[in-house]
Amino acid sequence: MSELKTPHAGDDMAKDDDVVSLLMRQHGDIRNLFDEVEAAKGEERRDAFRRLVRLLAVHETAEEEVVHPFARKGFPGGEQVVKDRLAEEKAAKETLSALDEMDTDDPKFMPQLLKLRKDVQAHARAEERYEFTHIRRSTDVTNLAAMAKAIKAAEAMAPTRPHPGVESGAKNMALGPVAALMDRTKDAVRQAMGKG
Repeated sequence: MSELKTPHAGDDMAKDDDVVSLLMRQHGDIRNLFDEVEAAKGEERRDAFRRLVRLLAVHETAEEEVVHPFARKGFPGGEQVVKDRLAEEKAAKETLSALDEMDTDDPKFMPQLLKLRKDVQAHARAEERYEFTHIRRSTDVTNLAAMAKAIKAAEAMAPTRPHPGVESGAKNMALGPVAALMDRTKDAVRQAMGKG
């Protein structure tokens, strides 16, 4: 594939000073990476899939640590909005984990990937409609910039594997290397937010 590839999370060095704009850009990158995985074969498909996994992991971790806590308190009905998004995220992470265990050449890979894509795109539309719009209306540019800074910190520490079961914020009982990567990302976000 000779066309431009979607950058790795954090590689584009975009100046992100609005959390909603940053998350919307990530949604676009995620759509592009699904396209790349679907169009590629062999090693190129494996590479595109690794980048997709990494971006989905950092995106969801950032939302869990930055966006959802704000949404819970920041606008009326925020608690239910977050509850709905967490249920979607858990289902997507489970599919992503199953895909991560497969070889990208496995005949079962593409049907699972297409299911994941449908779920992720529905989740992204719900976030944009029910969360992002309210966040932008409910806070000022300083807070939007602080949240964006925290997510950029998460991009720098992005784990390479998904870890379902941590979206509640509770510790998972079976802490393995994937959980440790997620914890490193959370630590980076919390430090950037001045909570670490």
